[in-house]
Amino acid sequence: MSACDPCLDRCALIAALSGRIEILRRERQYIRSVLELPDDALTAAVGGAGVLPRRPAKPAVREALQAAANAAGLTMLCRHDTRYPPMLLDDCSAPAVLFLAGAPQRWGRLTGTDTAARPPIVAIVGTRRASADGLEIARRLGRELSVAGVTVVSGMALGIDGAAHDGALAGGGRTIAVLAGSADVPYPRRRRQTHEELVDRAAVISEMPPAAPVFAWNFLARNRIIAGLADATIVVEAAERSGSLVTAEMAMDLGREVGAVPGSPINWRAAGTNELVRDGALLVRDAADVLERLLGPQAPPLPLPPPDVPPRLAGVLADVHRGVDTVSALAVLHGGAAAVQAALMDLELQGHTVRVSGGRVLPAVQRRAP
Repeated sequence: MSACDPCLDRCALIAALSGRIEILRRERQYIRSVLELPDDALTAAVGGAGVLPRRPAKPAVREALQAAANAAGLTMLCRHDTRYPPMLLDDCSAPAVLFLAGAPQRWGRLTGTDTAARPPIVAIVGTRRASADGLEIARRLGRELSVAGVTVVSGMALGIDGAAHDGALAGGGRTIAVLAGSADVPYPRRRRQTHEELVDRAAVISEMPPAAPVFAWNFLARNRIIAGLADATIVVEAAERSGSLVTAEMAMDLGREVGAVPGSPINWRAAGTNELVRDGALLVRDAADVLERLLGPQAPPLPLPPPDVPPRLAGVLADVHRGVDTVSALAVLHGGAAAVQAALMDLELQGHTVRVSGGRVLPAVQRRAP
């Protein structure tokens, strides 16, 4: 399914004005306010129609966008598509089109757009220059929340963002990466392997079409998508002036929950998170604190896989513990039937799972004598 014509036109306009929007950012214009402007007002704000490069007619531009998305293997989701996350629509500046890298069916499971009940969605963000402790906290939060059925959203950046994705992938693969540039291009390039795994097992999205140039404003715009997708935004390590705090501010503007992991008062990486806690943000010690705030005091205990399970198997076992008990259902989440069959064979040999009648897969602890 293609995006509708008005949404494609808006997407093409944003891409065409991208360099001019960057000038507005340098002039300290608030990017969300800029992106809220209707087409004519936005064009006027960047200098008028005269600044627009000469472009083909709108139908040709739409066809070119569709062709570029198809060539890059991306699915387009516009505001009028049932698969577009309704949470994003609370933000007047929400993208007209999202470009998705990854299986649309899996996207529906991660966002709840094709299920009866939407899963909780939590953003985990923080500094690129993270400490070893910060990276471990982000990985653990991502893993535990993913195991508990929560979708983890972040920006695939170095540091806290990447660690949160790594943890979520190890805990079942319930994660979405939001990129500043095109969804088919890993950024930073050092995260290429993570990008490939996210596309195969989770989801990567962006509002920018393939081959669009990336400017500094795109990272601020990406942050609004992260905040807009999530029920709660958790900050793990952030300096006093940090992009992560901008994401938290955007979440607060939308009336969403904000939490922070506190740290030593003499640690510069904790200055921003400690300030958030002081100002009333949820104090986060572990995933249980987040689950209790989102689901109430009756939040279920975390069904963590055994610590000796290697990361390539931990995600499959975590989903088996959550009740995903068929190869076909596991294959949607973990890269296809062949990969799942191989993982299940290893898990059975190690004594972690067992096959029962009907081909169902259960944790070995649930096995019953015949």
